[in-house]
Amino acid sequence: MNLYLVCYSLLLLTAVGSALLPYPLAMWFLLSSLLTWLIYGADKLAARKAWRRVPETTLLVLGLAGGWPGAILGQQCFRHKTQKQPFRRWFFVSVALNVAALAGLYVVYTHLLSR
Repeated sequence: MNLYLVCYSLLLLTAVGSALLPYPLAMWFLLSSLLTWLIYGADKLAARKAWRRVPETTLLVLGLAGGWPGAILGQQCFRHKTQKQPFRRWFFVSVALNVAALAGLYVVYTHLLSR
């Protein structure tokens, strides 16, 4: 399966799904994605200039905290962390965990609203 197709499908689903999220949660995803995208760009610049790098753990935690849409865009825009398979594997695990947690929050939220 084409990885780009998966990435862009996830981004499209996120954009559509954000309309179903409560406003604060949608803003959290938007701002954390923007921050994560900027940090991916800064890390790519640091890699080119041989400066101090952002630890991979930090990038993974940012994705897990809701910044994974920005991470996907950052990986593609900056061509950063696209070839390192152990990182990619852990990144997609963090995306799956975040999506599962978000689905759980959505179920709880809609259940509380229906009362």
